[in-house]
Amino acid sequence: MALSEPAAGGPEEEAEDEALAGGAALEAFGESAETRALLCRLREVHGVGKTHEVALQRFRGIMNKYQEQPHLLDPHLEWMMNLLLDIVRDQTSPASLVHLAFKFLYIITKVRGYKIFLRLFPHEVADVEPVLDLVANQNPKDHETWETRYMLLLWLSVTCLIPFDFSRLDGNLVTQPGQTRMSIMDRILQIAESYLVVGDKARDGAAVLVSRFITRPDVKHSKMAGFLDWSLCNLSRSSFQNAEGVITMDGMLQALAQIFKHGKREDCLPYAATVLSCLDGCRLPESNQILLRKLGVKLVQRLGLTFLKPKVAAWRYQRGCRSLAANLQLLTQGQSEQKQKPPLLTSDDNEEDDVPEGVESVIVVPVILKALTYDEKRGACSVGTNIRDAACYVCWAFARAYEPQELKPFVTMISSALLITTVFDRDINCRRAASAAFQENVGRQGTFPHGIDILTTADYFAVGNRSNCFLVISVFIAGFPEYTQPMIDHLVTMKINHWDRVIRELAAKALHNLTQQAPAYCATRVFPRLLSMTLSSDLHMRHGSIVACAEVAYALHRLAAQENRPVSDHLDEQALQGLKQIHQQLYDRRLYRGLGGELMRQAVCILIEKLSLCKMPFKGDPVIDGWQWLIDDTLRSLHLISSHSRQQIKDAAVSALAALCSEYYVKEPGEADPVIQEALITQYLAELRKSEEMTRCGFSLALGALPRFLLKGRLQQVLTGLRAVTHTSPEDVSFAESRRDGLKAIAGICQTVGVKAGVPDEAVCRENVSQIYSALLGCMDDYTKDSRGDVGSWVRKAAMTSLMDLTLLLARSQPELIEAHICERIMCCVAQQASEKIDRFRAHATSVFLTLLHFDSPPIPHVPHRGELEKLFPRSIVASVNWSVASQAFPRITQLLGLPTYRYHVLLGLVVSVGGLTESTIRHSAQSLLEYMRGIQSDPQALGSFGGTLLQIFEDNLLKDRVSIPLLKMLDHLLTHGCFDIFITEEDHPFAVKLLALCKKEIKNSKDVHKLLSGISVFCGMVQFPGSVRKSALLQLCLLLGHRFPSIRKTTASQVYEMVLTYSDVVSADVLEEVVAVLSNTAWHEELAVVREPRNRLCDLLGVPRPQLVPKNRCQTCECKLGAVQQTSLLLAPQRLHPRWGALLQRVSPEHLPATQLGLPAWCLLKPVLEPALTLPGGDVSFLGDPGAGSLAQWCLNLQLWKGSAGPWRLSPGDGFSFSAPAL
Repeated sequence: MALSEPAAGGPEEEAEDEALAGGAALEAFGESAETRALLCRLREVHGVGKTHEVALQRFRGIMNKYQEQPHLLDPHLEWMMNLLLDIVRDQTSPASLVHLAFKFLYIITKVRGYKIFLRLFPHEVADVEPVLDLVANQNPKDHETWETRYMLLLWLSVTCLIPFDFSRLDGNLVTQPGQTRMSIMDRILQIAESYLVVGDKARDGAAVLVSRFITRPDVKHSKMAGFLDWSLCNLSRSSFQNAEGVITMDGMLQALAQIFKHGKREDCLPYAATVLSCLDGCRLPESNQILLRKLGVKLVQRLGLTFLKPKVAAWRYQRGCRSLAANLQLLTQGQSEQKQKPPLLTSDDNEEDDVPEGVESVIVVPVILKALTYDEKRGACSVGTNIRDAACYVCWAFARAYEPQELKPFVTMISSALLITTVFDRDINCRRAASAAFQENVGRQGTFPHGIDILTTADYFAVGNRSNCFLVISVFIAGFPEYTQPMIDHLVTMKINHWDRVIRELAAKALHNLTQQAPAYCATRVFPRLLSMTLSSDLHMRHGSIVACAEVAYALHRLAAQENRPVSDHLDEQALQGLKQIHQQLYDRRLYRGLGGELMRQAVCILIEKLSLCKMPFKGDPVIDGWQWLIDDTLRSLHLISSHSRQQIKDAAVSALAALCSEYYVKEPGEADPVIQEALITQYLAELRKSEEMTRCGFSLALGALPRFLLKGRLQQVLTGLRAVTHTSPEDVSFAESRRDGLKAIAGICQTVGVKAGVPDEAVCRENVSQIYSALLGCMDDYTKDSRGDVGSWVRKAAMTSLMDLTLLLARSQPELIEAHICERIMCCVAQQASEKIDRFRAHATSVFLTLLHFDSPPIPHVPHRGELEKLFPRSIVASVNWSVASQAFPRITQLLGLPTYRYHVLLGLVVSVGGLTESTIRHSAQSLLEYMRGIQSDPQALGSFGGTLLQIFEDNLLKDRVSIPLLKMLDHLLTHGCFDIFITEEDHPFAVKLLALCKKEIKNSKDVHKLLSGISVFCGMVQFPGSVRKSALLQLCLLLGHRFPSIRKTTASQVYEMVLTYSDVVSADVLEEVVAVLSNTAWHEELAVVREPRNRLCDLLGVPRPQLVPKNRCQTCECKLGAVQQTSLLLAPQRLHPRWGALLQRVSPEHLPATQLGLPAWCLLKPVLEPALTLPGGDVSFLGDPGAGSLAQWCLNLQLWKGSAGPWRLSPGDGFSFSAPAL
């Protein structure tokens, strides 16, 4: 066995990692000199402590670098081998040094491969006996020297290639009377056989040795039969169930595979049938040892090639006659005689070789059919894909290799198997390969049933979509009776228990579709099998069978309903009882728990839905309560379900609830059981108030799925509860998913109850429509973000969809309920979403906008600027535009800026697009906006209106980073491209003045680097405006040159440098050179004290006042810094007080503080007695002041009496203090 690998992180492993990381980047063996020195020093280091181990580790590290490019070692292999073999051949070399040399040889062999390295071993006649003696002297049980034995066996295999009979080396075998030496051949064979059963790497070397030795001309006649008999006996007696048997079988299989590879066909053919028979008896396919199965396949392949006759190609070169005299004689005889000669026969002409019997036993149709459906999951992937693909190729080859009459007995099996793979395989490559094989057989054989008809539907491209194959193409193929039952059986046998959940669900849906083709077979044969599988211990089988039962039962119900019959006409009483008991059996076995419980809950919810739709006669049965419990418990436990399957389980539970209520909770047509209605509505509304977000999601959708008769009389109560879910409050601001599902529920309820005048508790009407619209429109401003990103977009999308559904519902029945201001707000909010940055939501918003605009049965009333909108968005272009593509959407959306009603919202959406992060969105949105701006440059009124709207957006979103930072970036775009040049002609234009003021407010005291960088660009752009605006902008830039962040100072200097060169009128010509010099020569990343002086010099050159440091005033009593609060009552600005006492005085009620103590003296009076205060854990304050300091000191002592108490308290009125909170 191989030695244990070195510890992780060793030098050789690091070198190998570097080599793998570098890929094929080496050009030559760069460590040649180091390697030569290392090998030359082996005699010195082998016995010195651990020095030889260090040398070995270093050599291994060098070699491992060339594992990806081992050919770079080829020019150096010979001298490396010679240096090491010199050590081996030296009689004075100690055994430890010889073993070390072989370790080095093994490392080289491992990297370059033994086949290349073998050629370099000395293999003269004189080398045979020394090498043989070295091998014989080794101890096979020494686990430290296995490299020596392995390399010696390889060396010995090379010496076996000498072209002399081994018997010549034996001499006189009788040395003394009665004593006989073993021959060279016997010694080699004995050594080879002994090492074929060892457990280390020497076993591989022995297999190579045997293949070279046994196939020698002087050995094969005398030794091959005996060795094969010995190896087959060992093979048949060994078992792969134990470790010793695995080792023995491995050695025998390696030896046999090597012999049948290197031996001549005529030598191996007499033994091939016997070897194949023995190999079949070993049952290697049943072994879990991959290596044994691989060796078995390798041996079978070489046996097959041995059985097949060699063929000579017709185009092979023919040497002709090599005698000149004979050729001249042929020429004199003339060409006529040559024409009479019959042509040479080749193996391809007039030859019909029968397939050898041995090969026929290897290639059989049942094996191919099994391979077409082989699929096994190992880890996270399947290992059957390549096998199925190869089987399809074999079937493709059948069409070319056999005549139709030869394949006729197998046509039905092969065609069914190929079509099953074509439509039901998981992998697209296998489906296409099967389709190609079927097409080849149809074209060449012509015996496949309905081949042409099927090919027109299941062609190469049609089978690319898996769902289409399972649900559409399969139905067409199953319409031919030859394929119906095999397809159904395959789904039940192979796909219902498939390891992939998606395949199981598709298989169940496919069974639903195929049931219509064979209802009797599905009801009597398939359904009982599926019911028995629902109790399987295999989770996949249990899940698939329950879903399949649901689908087949529903398919049978639909067939019965077409004839006005109940489903019980197809399913007997035993089947109905089996369906009813599924839930209880799973509950009793506790199979709803854990990860497997997720699949069971989803499967049983699907079962509940389908059985309810089947109108099963279970009304009043206890199973209904069990089903209701499962639905409620699933919705209540959604937060415990894994996120990747949560949505699917939630949808299944909600669909099951809707079907269950509609079928089993009706007392009279259109009337609910009042007891059930009260319990259900009350419980679900209570669940909406839970603090768990997923619970709110589940029960919101559950309320939205209730049938109309359960909502009757409780509509207002339900809508109120759902509106509370959609409302954003500080404690649940992150519950975006619950708000989304609440909106979906409101829209679903509106569709369910419809519109009816005067009944607010039963339908949508004038009394409640405004509240519904208010809830939906309120969610259009949800821009919540968390670690998942813009989760508020889910809410906005649901709000848009719900607004569209409700508005279309009202338009169809009572359009007068749509008020003008509501319609205007809807259209404006949707237009804003249509101009924002997320592609898929922009496309959805545009779809909603155009649907509302073009709806004409009847048209939506009060749509602002309908005529202009229909010209901008005609019906003819709606379908041709991909609104999720920025280059197509923004040129059309920006045209809405010309409509006053939409301008504010569209511009607000464009702000976040132009100032966003996605390059394509920024480019196309900015181009469209600039194109619009160029169109209004000659219209001062339009430009002024645009500027006013822009300022209004800035003012409304001041200090709101979601809008303000992109807005600053957009302003930079507009200023850079001269969009406001018309305002430059007027000094201190109102637009510029207000814009500057807003920018100053936005960046004041900000530590956001992105905001500050955007502000720098805007200030540089605003120097275009003359007058005080320019001076103020330059002053702001000078302030930023002295910012605390070095990156801000550097960026400001760089942009100011560009600005003074771009705008020539900003700096006078006589100081321009100095300004540029100061900006470029100053190291703005240095400390503030260093850059302050050049900054002040720039202020002087630019004509703006130098920034002044504001001195901090000190209290004359205590010398503490008070700053601007000196003129303010301490109680009016407690946050600006001395940090130690501000929290205390903030609690003091002004009405109880004497008027003389409202100013600074109050602080100075309190300081002496509060100085020894100690803040304790938990926020309590303990005062240890001197009682002699007066009433204030007494008050401080009284504070200690409060420690540990709860609630507001006050001191004695004489002290004039009152506190409103227990913790200070």
